[in-house]
Amino acid sequence: MPPLKLKVGAEAIGQRLDLFLSANNELGQTRSQIKKLIDLRRVLVNGEVTKPSYKLQVGNEVSVELEPPKTFEVEPQEIPLDIVYSDDDIIVVNKPRGLVVHPAAGNYCGTLVNALFFKFGKLSSLGSPVRPGIVHRLDKDTTGLIVVARNDKAYASLSKQFKNRQVKKVYSAIVHGVMKDDEGVIEAKIGRHPVNRKKMAVIDQENLKSREALSIYKVKRRFDKFTEVDVTIKTGRTHQIRVHLNHIKHSIVGDPIYGKDKYERLLLRAKVLGFYHPTTGEYKEFVSDKDPDFDEFVKGLQK
Repeated sequence: MPPLKLKVGAEAIGQRLDLFLSANNELGQTRSQIKKLIDLRRVLVNGEVTKPSYKLQVGNEVSVELEPPKTFEVEPQEIPLDIVYSDDDIIVVNKPRGLVVHPAAGNYCGTLVNALFFKFGKLSSLGSPVRPGIVHRLDKDTTGLIVVARNDKAYASLSKQFKNRQVKKVYSAIVHGVMKDDEGVIEAKIGRHPVNRKKMAVIDQENLKSREALSIYKVKRRFDKFTEVDVTIKTGRTHQIRVHLNHIKHSIVGDPIYGKDKYERLLLRAKVLGFYHPTTGEYKEFVSDKDPDFDEFVKGLQK
């Protein structure tokens, strides 16, 4: 497998090498996997071996020699799916709550990828072997729209759109408390929680690692002690909406990580997904209002 070469642009000035590479969808590698490649001298900057902490500069050429993929075959499984749209290039799915997007350690079956292999037979080969065709993800307990690439051309196009923030992503959530403002912007950096490494958090200390994150919210309905809100995200950080809403003291109902209530279902849905078709260039936008848990919760509030 020939090395993959990346040119560093102005947007990555000062970013750590390992973070820059782990955020690259085309590589499909975690940060720990990237560090291993660097230790094995498989990552070069301007032809020279360096460290994971190397701070990038404009014009740097980063060369990455991936390890030969370990033998892994996705097991096709017949799992019911709500297919919103499909053609030769892409598949748009309305993901149900509880369905993991792709196989991972300790969870190699029962995922969206397993189901898509059963129904469509093949997805893009780019990315890691356990994440074929996956250009973005939804948390296990988040419902709603996700697009998957069926071929390498579609994967490259969609990955670029996500990287360049050209994809429209709107989520719907029901949060605790009554929001005062009809709309607002949350611009706060997100990083790994300094104590609980399984959580993310808003990070404002300069000495802690974090990445910029931008969320725009708009109130849809107010109830006695709750608010239904739409959130448009301009970045795609892990748990971004959950962290940002909790940061402004309006945690999402049913959030077991950032909230404290006992409601057992996370009321967060990927409602709108818009992007340019990889082949035709046509802008396509999909909307999902299907979530029985939302309807059930709202009916309970209206009694």
